[in-house]
Amino acid sequence: MKITKINLVGFRNYLNTTIEFGNNMNIFVGDNAQGKTNILEGITILALTKSHRIGVSPNIIMFDKDKCKLSGVVKKNRVVSKLEIEITNELKKLKVNKTPIKKVADYISYLNVIIFTPDDLEIIKGSPNVRRNLLNIQLSQISKEYLKYYNEYNKLLKTRNEYLKILFNNSIADATYLDIITDKLIEKAVLIYQKRKEYIDYINLHINDYYNEIANDCGLVIKYVPNISIEEYDSESIRKKLKHTLKKNYLKELNYGMTMYGPHRDDFYFEYKGYDLRYYGSQGQQKLAILSFKLSEIPIFNDYCGTYPVLLLDDIFSELDIKKRNKLLKIINNGEIQSIITTTDLKNINKKYLENSYIYNVKKGNVERK
Repeated sequence: MKITKINLVGFRNYLNTTIEFGNNMNIFVGDNAQGKTNILEGITILALTKSHRIGVSPNIIMFDKDKCKLSGVVKKNRVVSKLEIEITNELKKLKVNKTPIKKVADYISYLNVIIFTPDDLEIIKGSPNVRRNLLNIQLSQISKEYLKYYNEYNKLLKTRNEYLKILFNNSIADATYLDIITDKLIEKAVLIYQKRKEYIDYINLHINDYYNEIANDCGLVIKYVPNISIEEYDSESIRKKLKHTLKKNYLKELNYGMTMYGPHRDDFYFEYKGYDLRYYGSQGQQKLAILSFKLSEIPIFNDYCGTYPVLLLDDIFSELDIKKRNKLLKIINNGEIQSIITTTDLKNINKKYLENSYIYNVKKGNVERK
C-alpha cells in the first residue's frame, strides 16, 4: 500500500498544499512548529477519519475558515482509490472515488497506517483506555468484522447501563429485558476477546526480535489482561465465563448503574524480563518497546490485508541515538514499506538510506522537495 499524493485545504497551517510521495522513505525536515506533524496528522485523518494527537486543540480547521478538506490518492495492490474527507464544525463528509460513504466502517481500510509519535509513551504510562483505543484502531483497520462487532457492543453496553439504572430506581421493571440485552452483549464480547488475544499473540511473535535488532537486548513480551479470568479462548468457554461473572455481580452492577465486566475494561502491559515496564523500565526502554510494538504490527497488516501499511514516524530520530536510528532505517528501508518521517535534521544518518528517499523542507507551512 502506498499513498501517492495528499492535498490539504484549510487544514491547520496549510491553506492549499499538495504533496506527492515516493514509494519508499519520505523525510520532512524543518524546525519545530513549522507544520511537519500536521502532514502526518492529515494522513492519519484521511485513513482513520480522526486525529492521533493527544492534548492538541481539536480545531483542525484553519483560522477564519469554516471547513477543511483532505484528499489523497492511494494505491493498494494495483487498485487506485481517491479518498476525500471534508470537515466542518458539525460533521464529516467521506468520499471514495467521488462516491459518498455514510458509514465510517465502510471507509476505514482503504488506507492503512501505523503511526509512532513522542506522545506514544502514554501507551505504557497512560490509562487502560489508551491501550484499548490502540487495539481498537488497529484491529478496525484489518477486520471489518471486528469494527462491526465493536460498534454493536458499545451500543448494547450503553443500553444495558441505562437499563441497570432503571432497574435500580424501579423495582417493578422487567428484569427479563436485561437478560436479553446481556445475552446479546456477550455474543459481541466473545469475538472482541478472541480478536484482541489473536492480535496480541501475533505481536508477540515479532516484538522481541525487533527490540533485539534495535537495542541489542531481549526479554520483551506483551501481556493481555482481560478483566475476567479467561483460561480458554474458544467461544463457548468465553461465553460461559462472562455470563457467570455478570450473573454473580448483578447486585454490584445494579448499585453502580454500569456494566463492570467485559472487553470495555480490558488492558495489556509491556513485560520486560519478567517486570512490568511501566514501573521498572527507563524512558528509553519504554520508547523502544513501543517502537518495537509498532514495527511488529507491520507483518500483521501484510498477512491480513495482503499489503504493508504506510508507516508514519514523527520526530523519530530525536528519540534514538545514532546506532539505533540507523538500525531502524535498515528495518524499514526494505523496498516494500512506504514510510513518512519528520525530523529537525538529517545529521548522522547513513547516506545509503537517503539515496532513494524523497526529502522535503518544511517552513511555515510551505513544503518544498529537495
